[in-house]
Amino acid sequence: MSTQHTRLGDQPGPADPALEHTLFGHPIGLTNLFGVELWERFSFYGMLTILGYYLYYTAADGGLGIAQSTALGIVGAYGGLVYLSTVLGGWIADRVLGMERTVFYGGVVVMAGHLALAVLPGLAGVGVGLVLVALGSGALKANASSLLGTLYAPSDARVDGGFTLFYLGINIGAFTGPLLTGLLQREWGFHVGFGAAAVGMALGLTQYVIFRRNLGTHGREVPNPVTRADLRPVLTGVAVAAVVAGLAIWAGWITLDNLSDVTTGVIVIASIAYFTVMLTSAKVEPVERTRVVAFIPLFLANAVFWSLFQQMFTMLAVYSDERVDWRIFGWEAPASWIGSVEPVWIIALSPLFALLWTKLGNRAPSTPIKFAFGVIGMGIAFWLFALLSGFEGKTVPVLAVFAILGGFAVSELLLSPIGLAVTTHLAPAAFRSQMMALYFFSVGIGTSMAGTLARYYSPDSEGMYFGISGAAAIAAGLVVVACAPWIKRHMQGVH
Repeated sequence: MSTQHTRLGDQPGPADPALEHTLFGHPIGLTNLFGVELWERFSFYGMLTILGYYLYYTAADGGLGIAQSTALGIVGAYGGLVYLSTVLGGWIADRVLGMERTVFYGGVVVMAGHLALAVLPGLAGVGVGLVLVALGSGALKANASSLLGTLYAPSDARVDGGFTLFYLGINIGAFTGPLLTGLLQREWGFHVGFGAAAVGMALGLTQYVIFRRNLGTHGREVPNPVTRADLRPVLTGVAVAAVVAGLAIWAGWITLDNLSDVTTGVIVIASIAYFTVMLTSAKVEPVERTRVVAFIPLFLANAVFWSLFQQMFTMLAVYSDERVDWRIFGWEAPASWIGSVEPVWIIALSPLFALLWTKLGNRAPSTPIKFAFGVIGMGIAFWLFALLSGFEGKTVPVLAVFAILGGFAVSELLLSPIGLAVTTHLAPAAFRSQMMALYFFSVGIGTSMAGTLARYYSPDSEGMYFGISGAAAIAAGLVVVACAPWIKRHMQGVH
């Protein structure tokens, strides 16, 4: 660890350890955010990889016996709702608590949700647990990433490397969570697996409190405090939305079968509304408004990417359970371990990508080109799955799946940590956390779409399914390549 004084925005005070100290060349506050995000992802992915099985396995196998297509739609819709709730987390951070405290309280709500899944039986536990995890994750996710962005100046070439290391923490959690919950679920049942997710989040909160001082004063301020006049329309809007949702459920317009479709539509409408607010707000400077415009094609490309990637927990979860031969040296691993395969690649490759971006600095490819390569890479990975469609039954070699998911990982590293980084620098000052919530909206659209698309998968036509999905992603990536010069101009100096 070295000690240095660095100017990041305003001149730091002498007692601000987040700016005085560095670890491996990065602000010391990165270590705390690395840890809390690791444990949050441990709990989130540990729960998510067994959730679909819990919903559609029969009661004899410990599940709820819901139709498989409905179960996959619920998983996709739940993932979309997690990212939709980031707008609430961003609003609370920007207008009530500040980013740092919102991260902490979000973690508390996540832990409560996992406890509900572990303790409450049947659909009641699913409903209460998933709502709490969605709300808590929405508060924690957007603000942890935004808080990390405040540790770097807009022109700091280390930022992509810092976010890539942060992403390493995410994927250590994503790797270890499914390993543990999958084994616990198989040996002692689903509720024990959900309980392990709650313990993981508790560990994350404990380390966050112990090392909170590493963040210094970052994220403590409330950039746009809410007034009584501001609060009235917000509460009215929430009440109206709750009534409308209740009436839609009562009338049968929202059902478990169409939940992922409804979720996608809601997030699309919310995204359009948010872009409109930012582009018309008097609090947004002209140069900031231009940067928001540049963010729109990146938003769309991100949604396409995640609509394929998040099928890891919908279609590919079924594929893993019904098509993949998980025998390893005579021992059969749980099918849910597919959720841990791709993070192995991320863990191995993240330091290399962090070193690459740090070394290249401003000579690295621009953000639009990185995004385009990430989307194209996902399309190619789906094409590789199409090549495995000649296998019948549960005979697809696990090593082949492992290799293809390496393509998922390279694509993710080209797009996701870069997306987190660029969002913090394209964000208007008055909407920093809410801009990160808007980024997660694009992930939410892709995630809920992953539930919708999974309903079209069938082993009998999987070659066509993978082929068409891959072609659509590649086409979207090529459009971003064509638009890259325009996007870069409108980013107004953000690389």
